[in-house]
Amino acid sequence: MKIETYAAIDIGSNAIRLLINNVDKSLRHPDFKKVAYIRVPIRLGADVFTSGMISEEKKGLVLEAMMGFRHLMNAYKVKSYKACATSAMRDAGNGREIVKTIKKDSNIDIEIITGREEANMIFEAGGLDAMMDKNRNYLYVDVGGGSTELVLYGDQHKITSRSFQLGTVRLLSGKVVKSELENFEEWLEEIYRNHAPLSIIGSGGNINKIHKLVGKREGEHLTYTETKILYDVLRNMTYEERILNYKLNPYRADVIIPALRIFLMIAKICKTNEIYVPKLGLVDGLIHHLYQEQIRSKK
Repeated sequence: MKIETYAAIDIGSNAIRLLINNVDKSLRHPDFKKVAYIRVPIRLGADVFTSGMISEEKKGLVLEAMMGFRHLMNAYKVKSYKACATSAMRDAGNGREIVKTIKKDSNIDIEIITGREEANMIFEAGGLDAMMDKNRNYLYVDVGGGSTELVLYGDQHKITSRSFQLGTVRLLSGKVVKSELENFEEWLEEIYRNHAPLSIIGSGGNINKIHKLVGKREGEHLTYTETKILYDVLRNMTYEERILNYKLNPYRADVIIPALRIFLMIAKICKTNEIYVPKLGLVDGLIHHLYQEQIRSKK
């Protein structure tokens, strides 16, 4: 048995995540097992989408989180790691300066990636092909705090992809540009015209929570009707009522509404009643990407 430990860090617009996996390389197909997962609800997008900068307070919190992640990776004897930042850090006027400070204080290298790179990384986590019927087309949708990534698949292969500046925190902040929303809808209409019928594969913390709130078991898909009913119920509650009645964490109780809105918009335009939820995220994709990089470097 040959086990190595890898880690991935995702600095998003709504939260920062660390995933540590043990990878058993002695098997014919490597086995990835989660040994630690931490989500820190630091909402960088709330600063960036309103002022264009990450505040000194949020900067300090990010640095604390990164130093903590460094200690954890050392304690788990992580062989290799990959850290990426997405929409909020991309848009922040001081994003690159903060990345340099993180490197100096915690010795963690962070790569600021594009929306398209983010979507590709998530796909590398694997597992999506297992739920894809070769006779259907699928629209993979990852709803983040700052952006929504969409990838169209046919015959289990990528056909096209787009990233839109349309995310949950951006919507909550009222900072979605009207033209971006129009472009989003026009792109979806074109995808439907050329590639229907479609099913949706949803990714992100909010759709995972929605899947759980509706009472679905692993492998069961959500329907448009179920998702719409949940949306109507939740949006007619106050923030406090969502926390009390649905046991939602404070960091989830507000963003779940715009997340539902985005998924429902996509399902309505694409005239689909099926949303599959594989429970994969950027950190999963980063670890698989890192593992493949290690394999290629040894050839």
